[in-house]
Amino acid sequence: MTLKKTLTIAGSDASGGAGTHADLKTFQEYGTYGMQALTCIATMDPERGWKHSVYTLPIEVLKEQLKTAISTGIDAVKTGMLPNEEVIRVAAEGIEASGTDNVVIDPVMVCKGEDEVLNPGNVEAMIQYLLPLALVTTPNLFEAGQLAGMKTPKTIDEMKQAAEKIHALGAKNVVIKGGRSLATDKALDLFFDGNKFYALETDPVATSYNHGAGCTFAASITANLAKGLPVKEAIVASKEFVSAAIQHGWRLNQYVGPVMHGAKNVYGAPEVTIREID
Repeated sequence: MTLKKTLTIAGSDASGGAGTHADLKTFQEYGTYGMQALTCIATMDPERGWKHSVYTLPIEVLKEQLKTAISTGIDAVKTGMLPNEEVIRVAAEGIEASGTDNVVIDPVMVCKGEDEVLNPGNVEAMIQYLLPLALVTTPNLFEAGQLAGMKTPKTIDEMKQAAEKIHALGAKNVVIKGGRSLATDKALDLFFDGNKFYALETDPVATSYNHGAGCTFAASITANLAKGLPVKEAIVASKEFVSAAIQHGWRLNQYVGPVMHGAKNVYGAPEVTIREID
């Protein structure tokens, strides 16, 4: 038996809920063979209110990891936390060397609060090196605004504007994760394929246990693409996967609650509706 091979180029979350941990758990749920190329390690200090610290690995270590993974033949690849411009450039070189077109760019941005990018140069580097490689990119609202050069979208119309701008930068398909942040009665994400806009909707889940949801969604798309699903079907199936994972999120400790990566396979998935919007 030969498994499809999926690669994540991202950071390690010491709490196990996000980053490559979430990616590899998701890859496993789909029956793909997951590999990782670590860019950094994120830790959380329980004695300082779960304060985050990020430790970037030497660039040569990243290059050697990519060399190893790519030599096996990669069916799909995704990115996550890329802490600086050099890491972004090297990740892009690795993706190009892999030869796969199944590329999912999750443009994770390390922020202070909600509206300050820790390393503003990362945005331009993502635009220059990563978006042109993206079959799918999956920014949240804040990230979409940064990539599009506009304020954080607050409405569906503003999400559409951002999606068009990001598509013009080279990403072939754009999914902007709105979730519960919009003034709608559904958890809504916007999908733009370059021609049409679609709303992906589920009933909202009243929970704060959603750590790792964004990584899980992007990893799910990656696995679905590796297994041969067309882009639209891969995105809808991944919305189902992550919605189930959020629905069954659980309390890890007093600070954080991760999603349950195996929820769809254990409990099934909530209904996802997809509708074309003008």
